[in-house]
Amino acid sequence: MANVTEIDGRGRVLRETSESAYSYTPLGRFATARGFSTYADLHSWSVAEPAAFWGAIAERFDVAWGTPPSAVIGDTGLLMPGTRWFPGATLNYAERVLSGAPAGTAVIARSQTRDEVVLTGAELADQVARCARGLRRLGVGVGDRVGAYAPNIPETLVAMLATASLGAIWSSCAPEFGVRSVIDRLAQIAPKVLLAVDGYEYGAKRIDRTAEVAEIRVGLPSVEHVVGLRYLGVGIDSWTGLLAGPEPGPAEFVHVPFDHPLYVLYSSGTTGLPKAIVHGHGGILLEHLKVLGLHHGLGRGDRFFWFTTTGWMMWNYLMTGLATGASIVMFDGDPAAGSISTLWDVAEDTDVSVFGASAPFMMTCRKAGLRPGHGRIREIGSTGAPLPAEGFEWIYDVFPERVLLNSIAGGTDVCTAFVGMNPLLTVRAGEISGPLLGCAVAGFSPDGQPVAPGEQGELVITSPMPSMPVGFWGDADGSRYRNAYFADFTGVWRHGDWVTFTGCVISGRSDATLNRGGVRLGTSDFYAVVESRPEVTDSLVVHLDGGGRDELLLFVSLAAGVTLTDELRATIVRTLRAELSPRHVPDSIEAVPVIPRTLSGKKLEVPVKRILTGTPADVAASRGSLADPTSLTWFESRATH
Repeated sequence: MANVTEIDGRGRVLRETSESAYSYTPLGRFATARGFSTYADLHSWSVAEPAAFWGAIAERFDVAWGTPPSAVIGDTGLLMPGTRWFPGATLNYAERVLSGAPAGTAVIARSQTRDEVVLTGAELADQVARCARGLRRLGVGVGDRVGAYAPNIPETLVAMLATASLGAIWSSCAPEFGVRSVIDRLAQIAPKVLLAVDGYEYGAKRIDRTAEVAEIRVGLPSVEHVVGLRYLGVGIDSWTGLLAGPEPGPAEFVHVPFDHPLYVLYSSGTTGLPKAIVHGHGGILLEHLKVLGLHHGLGRGDRFFWFTTTGWMMWNYLMTGLATGASIVMFDGDPAAGSISTLWDVAEDTDVSVFGASAPFMMTCRKAGLRPGHGRIREIGSTGAPLPAEGFEWIYDVFPERVLLNSIAGGTDVCTAFVGMNPLLTVRAGEISGPLLGCAVAGFSPDGQPVAPGEQGELVITSPMPSMPVGFWGDADGSRYRNAYFADFTGVWRHGDWVTFTGCVISGRSDATLNRGGVRLGTSDFYAVVESRPEVTDSLVVHLDGGGRDELLLFVSLAAGVTLTDELRATIVRTLRAELSPRHVPDSIEAVPVIPRTLSGKKLEVPVKRILTGTPADVAASRGSLADPTSLTWFESRATH
């Protein structure tokens, strides 16, 4: 790792910015139009004057109000939680997305289950209008819920926009989810209609989901109608009938209040029943227009791709790309089918300009020595986990310096990022450039005080944002919502990550902290070092403390043909000691068949720790939300009872 670090301890500069970025990028022009010559000054204004900033975003992107707001911030002022944004306003998310979508190619969908699908803006709008009319025939109206067990395909997008157009509430689960995981999520919101595919192909596998759909239907007694989508070719097709009928004419949109529920997203469910997080029409629209239109710079002529499933917030993020005038590229299938270059090949074939995937995917490409073609790519997005410095280095080894690496961090809780990169700032290896506009981000000590630059602290948000949740479903008094984010620091959002602001480095989840000798150690440092070894494909570290225990345990998944010998253990120990510190040396290193991860790629440090200390696996984690439901079995066999 010495080759990626400068003498001052910060990451090596990989991409310089230039003054011209203030004239040719949307973010630069936005700054210049408001009299700011630096991003730091623009950001300071965005958090010091939230009414002026968010009002400017609404004006810049023409939100298309049904009824204009009486103000940007309500009479109660800036409360967290409790701020009333754009009081009196009405709008509809779907209306703004469809009006912003390009008239030509709007959606390109690649799939391993069927041939490519391409929709123009007019074709998309027509299908949304037809679907909305069909849902209305099924009795769906304002406030009703529509659930989906469906992949990242155009029909899912159409159904989401149709649901939103009616003022109804959308919620989706990826078809990789197990039955229990789907019921745990959707049963909370009692959907009236369920959209469900019959199955899908993943690599060389044909996966029939008709039996699972039948079980889910039984587990959701609120469902009055199941709309079957015959995707694999083995189930019932009622989607065609839903969209059939006379020409519907232009889509109709129910204008709803700014904070009217748009969709419900869910926490990972790795530590109990998933939280049902409610997001509103206005907050999501404004936030996504800001981050996609300014930070990513999306607009007419761009093509936006992010590898995601419908069970990850990045799907919702991708869909709003249409509102900027960009086309979106959807992919459903195994990203490594045939070759680890599959996604890059899709990007090149479809002229993608902004490409996004998870940090683990980027590191897999690096380890494989992949050198993908550049195509039209001008920005590469990374999220889902901290991207190590070596990942930054790999991207700039493969792609020209003009390409912006945009590593972002945020979460399902806000359906966006708090921190990320932008074309006005320098890119350094292993560092996120800093807070996004409108995000008052800080690092706090345990006693609620800001930490000094270079010191690690809890990532907090000290001022409200419009895309903070409307609330949790079924949480009438707001107590669960307040407990989730505001129990530690009054009036301040605690996000649950460790952050260091010298640049911005996310060190892992604070609830998975390793504390040795009173020193907090972030898990991301471990993974960057351990997984740089060619013998190691994945790793997980936990600290067992309490009850007299103080054990740091490292688990590794090894490359094909590799055995965990004493020599390899010693090599890992030497590497950790030399590149991190003696405190990072584990008490034991064990090989496991597979490292437990959620379907969105997050490692299960906390659930594994709970399992190893006696919590039943089915209590510690929801197997149906895991990439490999068998991945907890090995840890169960080592549990202390």
